[in-house]
Amino acid sequence: MTVDDILAHLQSLGSARNREGMARFRIDASKAFGVSNAELRPLARKLGRDHERAAALWATGWREARLLALFIEEKRKVTAGQARRWADDFASWEIVDTAASLFVEAGLSETLIAEFAKDEREFVRRTAFAMIAWAAVHLKKAPDDWIIAFLPLIERHATDPRNFVKKAVNWALRQIGKRSLACHGPALALAEKLAASEDRAARWIGRDAVKELAAERTLEKLRARAKLVNRPR
Repeated sequence: MTVDDILAHLQSLGSARNREGMARFRIDASKAFGVSNAELRPLARKLGRDHERAAALWATGWREARLLALFIEEKRKVTAGQARRWADDFASWEIVDTAASLFVEAGLSETLIAEFAKDEREFVRRTAFAMIAWAAVHLKKAPDDWIIAFLPLIERHATDPRNFVKKAVNWALRQIGKRSLACHGPALALAEKLAASEDRAARWIGRDAVKELAAERTLEKLRARAKLVNRPR
């Protein structure tokens, strides 16, 4: 299928009702056909991995085409330069969070996280913390100390009051705390510190994180995971 064929197919699947639903979830639907991810992912599997096609789909500017681009991109071919160029177009948390997973899988965490966190643009900064959250969950072979080292960055930007940054900072903190028992203590300590902050955004991040990280069910899962990891083989 050519890019034009794909766009025509997406248009045929589009739904005004879906576009209205996206708007309710604060997804940018200003250039969207209204196709659900449940329909996009099977299409991406049919298209297969293709770096050149991903670039062409991204260039169209359509929401669904950009999600397809992220789904079919060849992670080994994604460069930091490409990630920066695509980040210039970020205008929706949905795109950001999907791109963050790709950037982590492409091995760009050390290159981009600190850089994107410094960026004043709301959705680019969100990308940094979405990448931390994704890395904490999915980079299972990464040392816990490497993950814990992101906590100062979380503390530094916990006072950013913008909704999409604040929620991503909170997400990153919670995911670090749920990674392992080794990560849990430092993450909970930071959450408690933020919960006592005079800053409104930091206080919300901290209180919400404490609620989850201090819960007995969270601790039970971490203890069970630790036993599984340390079990003699």
